[in-house]
Amino acid sequence: MSVIDRIPYYTNEMMQTYCERLKRVVLDYNEVLVKNVRSKSATNNKVQKHKVSQDAIDRIVDSCEYYKTLNEKDMENKLQLRDYQKDIIIKGTEIIKSYKFLYLAMEVRTGKTLTSLGIAQNLEPKNVLFITKKKAMSSIVADYELLAPNFNLVVINYESLHTIMYDEDWDLVICDEAHSMGAFPKPSKRAVLVGEVIAECNPMVILLSGTPTPESYSQMYHQVYKIKTNPFVGFRNFYRFADKYVNVTQKKINGLFIKDYSDGLPSILTYMQPYTINYTQSEAGFKSETSEEVLEVVLKDSTYAMIKKLKKDLVVQGKDEVILGDTPVKLMMKVHQLCSGTIKFESGNSMIVDTTKAEFIKERFKDNKIGIFYKFKEELNALQQVFGDKLTTELSVFEDTDKNIALQIVSGREGISLKMADYLVYYNIDFSATSYWQSRDRMTTKERLENQVYWIFAKGGIENDIYKAVTKKKDFTIQHFKKHLNEGATDPIEED
Repeated sequence: MSVIDRIPYYTNEMMQTYCERLKRVVLDYNEVLVKNVRSKSATNNKVQKHKVSQDAIDRIVDSCEYYKTLNEKDMENKLQLRDYQKDIIIKGTEIIKSYKFLYLAMEVRTGKTLTSLGIAQNLEPKNVLFITKKKAMSSIVADYELLAPNFNLVVINYESLHTIMYDEDWDLVICDEAHSMGAFPKPSKRAVLVGEVIAECNPMVILLSGTPTPESYSQMYHQVYKIKTNPFVGFRNFYRFADKYVNVTQKKINGLFIKDYSDGLPSILTYMQPYTINYTQSEAGFKSETSEEVLEVVLKDSTYAMIKKLKKDLVVQGKDEVILGDTPVKLMMKVHQLCSGTIKFESGNSMIVDTTKAEFIKERFKDNKIGIFYKFKEELNALQQVFGDKLTTELSVFEDTDKNIALQIVSGREGISLKMADYLVYYNIDFSATSYWQSRDRMTTKERLENQVYWIFAKGGIENDIYKAVTKKKDFTIQHFKKHLNEGATDPIEED
């Protein structure tokens, strides 16, 4: 069957309407009075208004049926796009048609994944590669199956990209959480691998992120540097890019002065504007508010004793293992671990030393379905030890059962929805401001009016100081930790 090619940016519904309009035109006719001289009779004959070949008419009629069938399939689809997503799909298609790449800077929970698949459907590619984080893969596959577009989709996490990157001639590459490729001054491994795919196939590219430059405008360069039509393509590397777009300063680390490239200029985003669509939760009609509450627990006396000794002597010697805090960074990490009841020894082994936090969470939220964020791997073992079979690490199990879910902050802060949770509970807190702002929004949906987040901190521990920093959009650094040491944290043992 020969049908009319899809008009750029047109949905199946729009194409059906267009073809029906053509059909009415070509089948329109005039009534002409024809007189028979001999019989002195007259008849009305139908004559086409427009001279159109029968092949063209057949093609238009077939097109009406073709796009009607596709539109009905869309209507049956369980996934219904919101009006703003439909608008962004049309606008995004125009941008990528013009520049071969698009940056969808849509805030979390506004549906950027589904929107990107809708744009892909309009582009009519054959093979699409969707690169994301491991935790988000199943939800992307589910969206694809519900949308049922006419292209092949391969979903892979960044860490496994090397295993399939040359399997197909990719027409379109979609990079989820694209800001994770933003390391500088040298590109990260994932930025290099994605860059190789782009260089090899020269595909259209869609970048997705709710926070394109969460810590520095300089993070934009390596997200786009291998895309041939990006606005910074004239700079052969980050350092030449920095000559124009970064206020390069000096900072002192361990007595040495090194160049600091973090002060990227706002003009970086200005040059990205033609390729970017920004969309906020507020614009999408989200009215949910996030309330936070800090709950303090008193750890075991032995745990506080270890923290106190480590701060004083920089070492805690056990029978078989040793805890060493001989540098500021190591001391900060060890204190952070102990405040949540776990420790990683100098040998590389780790163990649970205190399950107070996990026990408190289980008892405090025993009648609720919760999402728990933890930081260190051993913390998951503590949670599993206390919660038993009432805890899962798989999103699908969490959604289909009454089990709670535990996610590591960095891997769980992006690309997933915990809308099934009654509350979010933080077993620990990350040093990163990005982790704070992204992970706490995992429950948000357009229909949900309130999110409740709980932070479980050790009384007198380091977590409160970290919380004060990240809520001000500042990462917790060695300078913050030194201030924590100088001021001296409250010690519940001394208070008693």
